[in-house]
Amino acid sequence: MGPELLSTSLNENLMNLRAQTQHSTDVMDHRIQANGVDCVLLFCDGMVSQQLLAELIAEPLLNLRLAKPGAQPLLQWLNEHSILAAEQKAVNTMDDLLTLIMSGFVVILADGASHGIACGLQGYPTRSVSEPDTEMNLRGAREGFVESVRVNQTMIRRRIKSPALKFELYPLGNRSKTDISLVYLTDRADPRMVEQVKEQLSKVESDVVLSTGYLQPFLEGKPLSLFPRVGSTERPDVMCAKIAEGRIGILVDGTPFAMIVPYLFNEHFQSLDDYAYRPYYAMLLRLLKYVAFFISILLPGMYVALSVFDPEFLPDQLLFTVVSAEEATPFPLMLEALIIHLIYEIMREAGLRLPKQVGHAVSIVGALVIGDAAVNAGLIGSPMVMIVALTAISSFVLPSLYEAVAVLKFIFILIGGTWGLYGIALGLLALAVNLCAMMTEGVPLMAPLAPFSKFSMRDTVYRQGWRKLGKKQAEMAKMPGSDWENPDPEQNGGKNEP
Repeated sequence: MGPELLSTSLNENLMNLRAQTQHSTDVMDHRIQANGVDCVLLFCDGMVSQQLLAELIAEPLLNLRLAKPGAQPLLQWLNEHSILAAEQKAVNTMDDLLTLIMSGFVVILADGASHGIACGLQGYPTRSVSEPDTEMNLRGAREGFVESVRVNQTMIRRRIKSPALKFELYPLGNRSKTDISLVYLTDRADPRMVEQVKEQLSKVESDVVLSTGYLQPFLEGKPLSLFPRVGSTERPDVMCAKIAEGRIGILVDGTPFAMIVPYLFNEHFQSLDDYAYRPYYAMLLRLLKYVAFFISILLPGMYVALSVFDPEFLPDQLLFTVVSAEEATPFPLMLEALIIHLIYEIMREAGLRLPKQVGHAVSIVGALVIGDAAVNAGLIGSPMVMIVALTAISSFVLPSLYEAVAVLKFIFILIGGTWGLYGIALGLLALAVNLCAMMTEGVPLMAPLAPFSKFSMRDTVYRQGWRKLGKKQAEMAKMPGSDWENPDPEQNGGKNEP
């Protein structure tokens, strides 16, 4: 059964609208006379600007005098000889009418016409542009995405004034009809990759889409991995830098976080500030992030493995400290590590979900009271408290990988307490194989390291200066090993010097 078309009878359309909305009090209808024709203005209360409605719609219609009477000349004048709003479109079905008025449009219906005119006069409250909380930087812009997808599109367009920049806006969600915007450069993004992303999003059958998390599983597929294959950002400048490399950005109305595909593993260790610093300092920061990553996943497991299976690797003084601390505690070392890290995760979650003032109090109580009391009571050894503190600080360096780090930390504690250093080595090998086997939208997750690309390695751990980086950018579709690979000797073989 096709969509329900609008009737030529104004009263019939109004009765049908009220029936479908169950007489919802926020759906407003104002009858007016325009050029001798009975008309009605339909909109949702609070979704449109009342001032614009009065100045741009009501007043011109009330004062309108046309030579020809009737509904068709009126709508023809609205379509061809007037600009009541920046966004103006025809409405032919009841479904389109409902979607538009619930998106902040004012729909004008005239008695005797089987279609209406929708005018975009959105006036719903939105959060002002402010500095993002999750991606702080020192030398970059101080504005981040907001909840309105159209404002977010504007911030991107302001930075990339190119006709190749394309936005594709369409709704997702059977009931929410959430606006989703695909952002990409037509001369950089591979058309096949764009079509693949559209096909993946077309499989979304949720009733509501409220955030990027609703779409991420459809973009990732069913990977057997702890690491994300879809990036997210709250910064328009980061989004612009990514789509300039041939990626696709996805904006979701109602959330300030945007998604980026494809997203490589090494990008979790990069930040916008890296490109403002000198190359040698940017390399130092990236090395610190890699060290922090391995500390956060391996340190507790290595401590347990060395203390239980290979204590001879520890210096004598440290070994005496560990032995004396463990003799005073009632639990085995592996169980002690699991308990203290579980307590830390509970305190972190409590501090994160509570209001900021109470959250700081939870952190102080956890650090000073619980930790100190556990050591003094002989439940936890003091070296283990130091281990969990260093692990926690290291995990904060890479917030985008915290989910994977939190799980891997417990896995390596179990492996280290069960099989020792051999188990740790096998676990790292399995982790490397898993990462190298993953693909993100047809591009290897570990590119440009595996498969190796000498050209693209100029911006991984080491970053070259902008005199060389600005000459030619690596494009995602041309990464070695990708499904969209287009042979390019400068990017695929590394014969040319980077």
